[in-house]
Formats: sequence, C-alpha cells, structure tokens
Amino acid sequence: MGMRILIDTNVLLDYLLSREPFFAASRKIVEACAKEEVSGCIAAHSISNMFYIMRKAFGTQERRKLLAGLCDLFDVEGIDKAKIMDALQNEDFADFEDCLQSECAIVYRADYIVTRNCDDFKGSQVPTMEPEQFCALLQE
Repeated sequence: MGMRILIDTNVLLDYLLSREPFFAASRKIVEACAKEEVSGCIAAHSISNMFYIMRKAFGTQERRKLLAGLCDLFDVEGIDKAKIMDALQNEDFADFEDCLQSECAIVYRADYIVTRNCDDFKGSQVPTMEPEQFCALLQE
C-alpha cells in the first residue's frame, strides 16, 4: 500500500450524501481505502465542515456515527498553528480552506489530493486529481 491520498471534503460529501453524478467515483475511492489498496487521509477541519453541511440530510446522532466511521477508516491530519500560519501566508490560494487542505496533504506526504475542484489547488505543492481520474489510476 504505497500510494497516499488526501480526500477533499467535496468528495467525501459526494459519498456520504450519494450526490449524483459523483457518487460512484467517490464510493470507489472510499472502498479502495477500506480495502487498504491506498492510504487515505482527511483533514480534521473537514469533519466539522461536514457535520454542519450534512445537518439538513441527517440528524445529529446519524452525523456523529457517519463521521466517526470516516475517522475510523481514514487517517486524520490535524490543524495546528503552523499549518494555519502557513496557509495565512500563502497567497497562491484564493480559498483559505483549500489551502488548509493542501497544508494537511503536505504533512501527510500525500501523493495526490483527490478533489472535484482541481483549479482551486493550482498553488498546491501536492498534485491534484479528479475522482474519476484517480479511479482510472487505481485500475492501471
């Protein structure tokens, strides 16, 4: 299991909320991590963001259970002062949250950030890949 990926919040939400037409690729990525074909990581702040975003689809207890399941399945890269300061000083990103994702991917030593918003990560040191692209890579 050599490849390491950081999975962006939007891909995780595609999986948890069964969002079409993105669900199939997000499911394949989650399954590849569950089967330990790939080491997957999520940024800690993704948990709080998803807890809030999912409030219309799931009750509090359901959200807690779903997100705890993700934390069991994936490595979780924390946010600390150093990552926040690096992100605040990084002017290559228009979106601060995406910059934090990138900072987490760097520390995790991810080979790729899997996201549906590759354009938002042009300033990232870690290359990005769309979920469908990553699924194709898995099949090679």
